[in-house]
Amino acid sequence: MGRAAEILGVTQAFLRALDAAELLTPQRSAGGHRRYSRYQLRIAARVRELVDAGNTLESSCRIVILEDQLAEAHRINADLREALGNRSADS
Repeated sequence: MGRAAEILGVTQAFLRALDAAELLTPQRSAGGHRRYSRYQLRIAARVRELVDAGNTLESSCRIVILEDQLAEAHRINADLREALGNRSADS
């Protein structure tokens, strides 16, 4: 956790707050230390940007969740458009 906090320029308490908010669920090492994936570090960095911009931690977490859901919806939409395009080409 200390290394992740150092990389992001945040405190360990900030990362624990993201864990408590259930935005991040880091893996645990055999010694019980939190281990963050690159994806989780990107999420934490985005939350930090939003907090630095004046948003509360709670609203920042919600924004990140909504951004992630929107990106997933865009991916699904693109996949469906491609599938429909391939289906039309086969007809």
